[in-house]
Amino acid sequence: MRRSTTAARTARDARVRVFHGWKVVGASAAILAMHSAFVLQAFGLYAVVLREQFGWSKTTISIAYSFNRAESGLLGPLQGWALQRFGTKAVMRLGAVVLIAGFLWFSQIETPLGFIGSFFTIAVGAGLSGFMTVTTETVRWFEGMRARALSILGLGLAAGGLVVPMVVLALRQFGWRATAAGSGLVIGVIVLVLASIFGTSPADHGTFVDGTDPNGPQTDNRPVVSAADHLTASEAMRTPAFWLIALGHASSLLVVGSVIAHLSLYLTSEQGFSLQGASFVVGAIPLAQMTGMAIGGVFGDRVSKRLLCALAMLGHMTGLLLLTFADRTWMIWAFILLHGLAWGMRGPMMSAIRADYFGATHFAQIMGYSSVVLMVGMVGGPLFAGILADVTGSYRIGFTVLALLAGAGSLFFAAAKPPRSPSPSPQQ
Repeated sequence: MRRSTTAARTARDARVRVFHGWKVVGASAAILAMHSAFVLQAFGLYAVVLREQFGWSKTTISIAYSFNRAESGLLGPLQGWALQRFGTKAVMRLGAVVLIAGFLWFSQIETPLGFIGSFFTIAVGAGLSGFMTVTTETVRWFEGMRARALSILGLGLAAGGLVVPMVVLALRQFGWRATAAGSGLVIGVIVLVLASIFGTSPADHGTFVDGTDPNGPQTDNRPVVSAADHLTASEAMRTPAFWLIALGHASSLLVVGSVIAHLSLYLTSEQGFSLQGASFVVGAIPLAQMTGMAIGGVFGDRVSKRLLCALAMLGHMTGLLLLTFADRTWMIWAFILLHGLAWGMRGPMMSAIRADYFGATHFAQIMGYSSVVLMVGMVGGPLFAGILADVTGSYRIGFTVLALLAGAGSLFFAAAKPPRSPSPSPQQ
C-alpha cells in the first residue's frame, strides 16, 4: 500500500513538473526581464547620456518616450487581432525581428527625429514580443492560479530593473551606441529561441487549465466569469467595468510612465545624483516591486482585486509626492518602497482582473482596445512632466499634479464591479 501511494505521489509530482503552463510563465518572465532592463528602464539612462552629448531638451526626451509608449495605443487593437488570428508564436517572432532592427537603427542616430523614430521601432518590437503577447499566452493556461502566474511574470519585469546599474557600466565602458546594438541582438535572438514554447493550449498537451482536472477537488477560487460566459471585445466594451478598469490603469501609468522617463533626469538635475547613483535608485525600485508582486500573488486570488488596485493607487500618489518634495534621504527611500510596492501589487492585477471579468477567450482583443485608453497615461504623463519641467525649471509642479491624478484614479477601481453577464451583441 505504501509503495503504491509513493508511486502515485511520484507520478503526480512528475505531472506538476512538466506542466507546460509553468514553462510558458518562465519564458515569459525571462522575456519581460530583458525588455525591462534594456528597453523600459534603460530609456531614462539613454536620455541622460544623449542629453549630455546632444544638448536635447527634456521636452524632446519626453516626446521620444511618448512616441515609444504610443505604440501600445496605436497598435494595440491591431496586435490583439493578430494574436487572435495568427497566434502568439508568430507575433512574438515578428516582434523580435523588429526589435533588432530598431536597436541597430538607434545605435546610429544623430538627430532627435532619428531618436524618436528608432525608439518607436524598438517599442513596436518590444510590444509585439512582450507584455500583451506573453500575458495572452499565460491567461490561456491559468484560471484559479491566474494572479499567481501573472505575478511571476511581473517578477521578471521587476528583475530587469535590477540590471540597471550594469547597463550604466556598459554605457560607460563601451559607449551607448555599442550598448544599444548589443542589447538589440541579444534580446532578439533569445526571444526568437523562447518563442518555440508559445502557441499551444492545455488541450494540445493533453492537460487542463492550471494543470488540474476541473472535475477534481478545487483548492483555488475560480474566476468571476465562467467558460460559457467569456465576453467578446465588443461585449466587454459595453460594460462599465471595461472603462473603469481602463481609466484606473491609465491613471496609474501617469506616475509609472513619468518615473520611467524622468527619474534619472530628475535625480541628476534636481537632487544632485550622479548617473551611477541614480541607477542605484532606479535599480532599487524592483526590490520593492517584487515584494508587491508577492503580496498580489498571495492575496490576488483570495480577496478583491479591485480593492488591492485602489490601495496601490494611493501608494503611487504618496510615493511620488515624497519624491517630489524630497529634502531628506529617507523620503527618496520611502518613495522607492511605496512606488515599488504599489507597482508590483497592482501590475499583475491589471491583466488578472480583466481575465476574471471578461474571460480568456477574447483576452488579446480586449487588452488591445484597452491599450488605446492606457496610451493617455503612458504618453500624457511623461510629456506633461517634461514640458512643465522645461517651462518652470523644475519637475515639482508636473509631478505633484500627476500624483494627485493617480490618487483620484483609485476611485475608478473602487467602482469597477464585475459585469453580471455579456450584453447581447447587435447581431443577436
